[in-house]
Amino acid sequence: LQMERDERDRHAVENRLRDAHLPRFKTLEDFDFAQAPQLPAAKIRDLAEGGYIERSEPVVLIGECGSGKTHLATGLAVAACRQRRRVRFVTASALVNELVEAKQNNCVKRVLAKWMRFDLIVLDEVGYVPLADIGAEFLFQVIAERAELAAFIITTNLPFSEWTTVFPNPRLCKALLDRITDRAHIIETGSESFRFKRSLERRAKKKG
Repeated sequence: LQMERDERDRHAVENRLRDAHLPRFKTLEDFDFAQAPQLPAAKIRDLAEGGYIERSEPVVLIGECGSGKTHLATGLAVAACRQRRRVRFVTASALVNELVEAKQNNCVKRVLAKWMRFDLIVLDEVGYVPLADIGAEFLFQVIAERAELAAFIITTNLPFSEWTTVFPNPRLCKALLDRITDRAHIIETGSESFRFKRSLERRAKKKG
């Protein structure tokens, strides 16, 4: 019986991981915190326990490209899948495109309802591409509808003071930041690129 239960659990977790559409399978166990002393490792491990999901609190990872934001966001998503939560990973531009398409097909309501069904959504790369007014409004809608009802993780390379470069409407931008930063866990991953550091180390090894 125990074996059957274990097998069922394993299948349930596998299904959650598959449905999450993760770009790559990366866990927090794989993350080299020793290389990133500026990161609050204990806080990130605490988040992995999932309390923020139960309390519908946002997590915001801010830092330069290559500083580990997507790895940490993916690791938290994997941890949530292991707790059998419904998770979906998406880039901000892919989400906006999906909603713009839904508008053309008159099914925005249905698509927004789909995004409300997840226990956790990871919005990757917010701020990488400036959004047209309609895109900014859709992103605001998804975040505003989830605020205080369901958790989300955002990764961004922009400090909050520069979000107006992506969200052209200042009033919308302010309202969005109010929703995001209220009760949020804000983690700065810094300006150093691990990816760059790793490739330098690899090159040095090859030469050596």
